[in-house]
Amino acid sequence: MKLIERLGKEWLFFDGGTGTILQERGLAAGELPETWNLTHPEEIVALHGGYLQAGCDIINTNTFGANALKYPDQLQAVVEAAVAHAKAARRQSGREDAYIALDIGPTGRLLQPLGDLPFEQAVELFGEVVRIGAAAGADLVLIETMSDSYELKAAVLAAKENCDLPVLATVIFDEKGKLLTGGTVDSTVALLEGLRVDALGVNCGLGPEQMLPIIQRLTEVSSLPVIVNPNAGLPRSENGRTVFDIDADSFADWMARIAEMGVQVLGGCCGTTPAHIRQMIARCRQKPFLPPVPKERSVVSSFSQTVEIGGRPIIIGERINPTGKSKFKAALRENNIEYILSEGMMQEDSGADVLDVNVGLPEIDEPQMMAQVVTRLQSVIALPLQIDTSNTAAMERGMRLYNGKPMINSVSGKRESMEAVFPLVRKYGGVVVGLTLDENGIPDTAEERVRIAEKIYRTAAAYGIDKKDVVIDALAMTISSDSRSAQVTLETLRRIRDELGGHTILGVSNISFGLPQREIINAHFFTMAMQNGLSCAIINPNAEGMMRAYRAFLALTGQDAQCSGYIAAYGSQNTPAAPLPADAVMPLGESIERGLRERAEQAARERLHSTPPLELVNTELIPALDRVGKGFEQGTVFLPQLLMSAEAAKAAFEVVKDAMRGVPQQQKGKMILATVKGDIHDIGKNIVKVLLENYGYQVLDLGKDVPPEVIVETALREDVPLVGLSALMTTTVVSMEQTIRLLREKKPDTKVVVGGAVLTQEYADSIGADCYARDAMATVHYADEIFA
Repeated sequence: MKLIERLGKEWLFFDGGTGTILQERGLAAGELPETWNLTHPEEIVALHGGYLQAGCDIINTNTFGANALKYPDQLQAVVEAAVAHAKAARRQSGREDAYIALDIGPTGRLLQPLGDLPFEQAVELFGEVVRIGAAAGADLVLIETMSDSYELKAAVLAAKENCDLPVLATVIFDEKGKLLTGGTVDSTVALLEGLRVDALGVNCGLGPEQMLPIIQRLTEVSSLPVIVNPNAGLPRSENGRTVFDIDADSFADWMARIAEMGVQVLGGCCGTTPAHIRQMIARCRQKPFLPPVPKERSVVSSFSQTVEIGGRPIIIGERINPTGKSKFKAALRENNIEYILSEGMMQEDSGADVLDVNVGLPEIDEPQMMAQVVTRLQSVIALPLQIDTSNTAAMERGMRLYNGKPMINSVSGKRESMEAVFPLVRKYGGVVVGLTLDENGIPDTAEERVRIAEKIYRTAAAYGIDKKDVVIDALAMTISSDSRSAQVTLETLRRIRDELGGHTILGVSNISFGLPQREIINAHFFTMAMQNGLSCAIINPNAEGMMRAYRAFLALTGQDAQCSGYIAAYGSQNTPAAPLPADAVMPLGESIERGLRERAEQAARERLHSTPPLELVNTELIPALDRVGKGFEQGTVFLPQLLMSAEAAKAAFEVVKDAMRGVPQQQKGKMILATVKGDIHDIGKNIVKVLLENYGYQVLDLGKDVPPEVIVETALREDVPLVGLSALMTTTVVSMEQTIRLLREKKPDTKVVVGGAVLTQEYADSIGADCYARDAMATVHYADEIFA
């Protein structure tokens, strides 16, 4: 029976750890596990055989780190051998009913614009592995241990575009339920459901106990089968070996509890063995199976935030649109992206929930501009975006590069429109706006608009798009030309809500076109529309009259608990402070906090006319970075924003350095950063490097896969007092311990700070590290202590 016929209908069980077992069988510190597919085939077959005999249904190929970055010459041989060994184990064990998962892990690189790996290159890297593995006979694709939702999307697209196998995806959350780049359970589920994976879940990083709150939320929001593959507790080092603190009996106890939470697929990750899996299966198979329950949630998301449609009305900011805006048109023609970013930030500050993005001008390359604006916006603003265009090439480019589940504006009831747009929504995911017009134009009656809405729903369903992912635009037409138009629109809103149970959207300000004092009409119509069931309003959130109407409506209808939003806006002043215009000169500190590189450069140059360079650094640049760092630690600022702020600060520093040419410059200190031997994942190290350099440290970056001897020799030669070591994989943490041991022997006065997804405080202590840095800012703080 095919996996897809069983998934979500009965218990299915994955295997357990790979790298940790291979270490027990002789995998050396820093040795790449995938090479054993070629050098130790009997061990790989035995590994799979042990799990199959334990009773698991799905075994993962030994390809977690296999990609062209790590294996530029041997990739095909490594992947084909991995699948062949899994097939051999299945045959030898008599388990022909078991499935072989092509295991795909992260590249270890951060995608642009935060890192240096282009999105499409990431898609191709993953796609190459998928093509080889599918041709070799894998039964499904498992994308696992992803900590960046953007890389996750690249991997899913690669799988979908290069094979027709089921695609399952699991990510690695920290104890706060966040991905490395800030994603949450809700935003991750929205993304993966939009991309139409077949099951989703969590693996690695944590033990089953630590995963409980994450699993609870997964089962609350996911309509898909949920996978849970924890580590065998938390790691520690014993006699140079990485061990985990939960034995097979305890693991089975925890997994039995998890089985009762509404998950459908269970397995293990680092530290788990066939004994863990055998006892887990024995305990969990007895539990009543609970199939996934469809969640009727209309959700859009960014990399870190979700907005649910159907509760309070959602505000969609309309200002990123050239219609009637000469300055915005000029910004598009001049490729002034920072002006566009500022428009977005103003709307975010004013209370927008979603930002509409329309960059269409006849004289520009709209697909290229859409790609550029979407990519830059999502790196500095956490709000979800609405991709607004009639150009299907621009629409697809924006949807493909979007890090989340966007709104799509729009599709109409015309057949050619639905045939062009619905396949894109089906492929990339999104909540699409359905315009109540068709080949006959815009109907004059609510009855005809509702009929078109029904046609849009039916056609969407034929493409596999749920009604919850369609929001109907009842169309606000100006009352200056038809005095009945507002009443028709309001009736359409009511009937879509009451008769069809659907969600609605309006471009509210269209109602007043051609009239004087338009905001008077707009604000009152906005209130009437909300009373009649409006779900989403495309408005200018900087228009205080509109926001007054909105806040008052929420307070009066009980959607603003204790009137807290209303009081926050108006309790201490008559009106909220007006935001800075998008073309205003932004202060240096705010430019850095916002991550606006060009504006930070401009502000630094202007401030240098009146402020000495060192004073500017100490009174504005460093305090701005400190504020961003504090927000990151508190969870109000996410990694993309942290990195963009660091880049803006770096640009300002360069301006200051130019002004200080010939003046002796003082640095806080010099330190080494390296990803340890055997590990090519340098995301964490590169993030730390950017921040340390902005805080005035000279960083000797030795790169990735660095042997202990090289690190120690550099520390001796440069007389470095602090070394930072990074590792992502359990199999390479032993290299970290070897490096620390050699440093203690050769240069005992050097301190060592360690970090990485597989580390804990206890583990860091056990391998002799001086400091465990949970995140990048913790490394900066420790460096400040050492060099104080």
